[in-house]
Amino acid sequence: VQLVESGGGLVQPGGSLRLSCVASGFTFDDYGMNWVRQAPGKGLEWVSSISWDGTDTYYAEYVKGRFTVSRDNAKNTLYLQINTLTSEDTAVYYCTKSGAPDTAVVRSTGLGGMDYWGKGTLVTVSS
Repeated sequence: VQLVESGGGLVQPGGSLRLSCVASGFTFDDYGMNWVRQAPGKGLEWVSSISWDGTDTYYAEYVKGRFTVSRDNAKNTLYLQINTLTSEDTAVYYCTKSGAPDTAVVRSTGLGGMDYWGKGTLVTVSS
């Protein structure tokens, strides 16, 4: 299994970014996927999850309305659109694979429901 994130970088407050994660080594459309982030000096923080077919999405309360998760199963790619960025969004963003097709396992077990992780992409929000 390989998960490769891209799209991070330096962005000004109020700006937008779209993160991508290309998956390989497993049947992408058999599994739910997730985004997790880690701010400097802080712990891992779940951001969002999406079901295998993209019909069920789930967000942490602090990103609702600003972040949108999506997937293109034909391209084996997961996305995270991030809008209205603030300095508090500065973090390494990780793409992770769920151990199940839906979002239920992550809803119930959190990070324990994720079995593979990418290496992350750094998002820095600064003027």
